[in-house]
Amino acid sequence: MNPLAENSLHVCRREFFGRSATGIGTAALASLLTRDGQAADRVGGLSDLPHFPPKAKRVIYLFQNGGPTHVDLFDYKPSLAEMHGRPVPQEYIGEKRFSTMTGSTAGKVMLAPIEPFQQHGQSGAWVSSFMPHTAGVVDDLCFIHSMHTEQVNHAPAIQFLLSGGEQPGRPTAGAWLSYGLGTDNDSLPAFCVMTSVSKGTTCGQIFYDFYWGSGFLPSKFQGVKFRGSNDPVLYLNNPDGMSRSMRRGWLDDIARLNELKLADYGDPEIATRIAQYEMAYKMQASVPELTDFSDESEATLALYGPQVKEPGTFAYNCLMARRLTERGVRFVQLMHAGWDQHGSVTTELYTQCRDTDQPSAGLIQDLKQRGLLDDTLVIWGGEFGRTPFLQGDINDRPKWGRDHHPYAFTIWMAGGGVKPGIQYGASDDLGINIAANGVHVHDFQATLLHLLGIDHERLTYRFQGRDFRLTDVHGNVVRAVLA
Repeated sequence: MNPLAENSLHVCRREFFGRSATGIGTAALASLLTRDGQAADRVGGLSDLPHFPPKAKRVIYLFQNGGPTHVDLFDYKPSLAEMHGRPVPQEYIGEKRFSTMTGSTAGKVMLAPIEPFQQHGQSGAWVSSFMPHTAGVVDDLCFIHSMHTEQVNHAPAIQFLLSGGEQPGRPTAGAWLSYGLGTDNDSLPAFCVMTSVSKGTTCGQIFYDFYWGSGFLPSKFQGVKFRGSNDPVLYLNNPDGMSRSMRRGWLDDIARLNELKLADYGDPEIATRIAQYEMAYKMQASVPELTDFSDESEATLALYGPQVKEPGTFAYNCLMARRLTERGVRFVQLMHAGWDQHGSVTTELYTQCRDTDQPSAGLIQDLKQRGLLDDTLVIWGGEFGRTPFLQGDINDRPKWGRDHHPYAFTIWMAGGGVKPGIQYGASDDLGINIAANGVHVHDFQATLLHLLGIDHERLTYRFQGRDFRLTDVHGNVVRAVLA
């Protein structure tokens, strides 16, 4: 007997209905929900979401791979300058674990901020001269100076921050929101990803696909990566000799075959295949319009800086992010590598800031002038910070560096229901430990979901007998940052 047919004979009643709920049942429910009522402004998503009125409708995550140095950018510590060149006080370190590149902290010396800090705006936020454009929008930003995490290496720390788990296999935040909230545009994916790296950097990080994966959720909800080229999504164009009407006919015939299999097995991956073929067909029209910047004014392009017309740059991706969100995309994840400055904090940090500072600030200004910032949550930050003490030889300034530091670091958020112009939490006087109002990764995730109208304890997915959620079994909403 055919093994697939034999397997179907052993499907129990409970398993049949469970499969149907994620396959045929979901498709039927989607067909019943029209543009009236709960489905009026979106395509897909769960019928019971949002749990309460959201402040944000969409997210742009400006993820800075490699760990930006908090003590050189946003977390001003005068004591670092006073202790420059002196050994790190061991009472600040205790039994803390650092990367193998640091090894023992004994004998490590403190390193002063590379560039001076000044206060800016009515909020008086301290910002380094590395970030002059961000300094100009501080009254729109909410700085969290008390972030902390549990991982000291890049991939598990990034995965932990994005998915709530340190190992690949968990859905990322964008996949959870795509699954729970759907999208406001059925011609573009609900979750889009773009990557970039500064030219000439020696410390770029690998962009693993699981950073935007759907984990155990149906793969329909994984992020769709837009490449940094004039052909951003592969295989959208028709092969030579195939017309659009011919492609439509082929897709219809393939869909019918897939629907037969879906009816037999109820496998959500078959439903994913049907949906993704249809999405690709729609994107043949939507993507060329999306990537055509000819309707952008010169004043708008100038906000993002000189690299804005160069595909693959962070500036280009920031403008693409604004265009995606205004077209109804739920979650846009930009990942920019190069912050892993073990021996280049006096050299490549300048390049990183030059390539990312103006586009980040320009995005805030652009969203604000279009009335989009109020319901768009923008997040800037990495997986951890950098050590306030030196990695390298104090006498060899061109090779100064800082190692990974998970125990205190800074992120900022803007729009989407967070208080503007505030600084929340604090690290100690050397930027090593949390001194007040610590925000753990799971607290951050709970707050992110809350801003989108989701109770983080109620958005779950059953897998292997357990109800999983983004925040695992932890997390508290940081209500002090909510507007």
